[in-house]
Amino acid sequence: MKGINRQLQKERTKETLLKTSFEVFSKHGIMNTRMSDVAQAAGVSHGTVFVHFQTQEALITEVIETYGGKIALRTHELAGSCEYMEEILSAHLAGIKEFEPFYTRLVIENRLLPPVARDVWVSIQSAISFHFSQVAEREIQSGRSIDLPAYLLFNVWIGLVHYYLANGDLFAPEGNVIKRYGNTLVENFLKLIGTDRRKRDGQG
Repeated sequence: MKGINRQLQKERTKETLLKTSFEVFSKHGIMNTRMSDVAQAAGVSHGTVFVHFQTQEALITEVIETYGGKIALRTHELAGSCEYMEEILSAHLAGIKEFEPFYTRLVIENRLLPPVARDVWVSIQSAISFHFSQVAEREIQSGRSIDLPAYLLFNVWIGLVHYYLANGDLFAPEGNVIKRYGNTLVENFLKLIGTDRRKRDGQG
């Protein structure tokens, strides 16, 4: 019984450290955060962090795997039933919005991350790219969008979103880029690729 309780306590402590790291990373940055910063925020000793994560790289990787997976799953859930471009764009932004501070840190710092953590970052983009490409192909074939490769349209969209997030201190100093500019990003991207609600509804 003591062994079981000890194991449960160990698992709870690790979950606390992951959640705390996620919060600290979101607020102060991923690569700028030290193990001691996590320990202090979680209210545990410095050594306790090392019991669960032998290196800072191991901690960073597991946090990104855990919460990056949540972002990818949520995006997949929201985008799975989308039929039109407007819907897939809005679903993508909704998925980001739930984790915006952390996602923004990934945008800014992704090239500095450990290789395994970067693989998670790629998987997040792949989750939305898959659904985006399906919708884009239908839009192009139906004549509702300009005839460009779906991957190029996706790169333009993701570049636009990431630019706003990376410069959030300028666009939304209060810290809510998607809330403030989400509709604007969607509307202007639709205009850029030659589609809008009227065309979708057969009015244009």
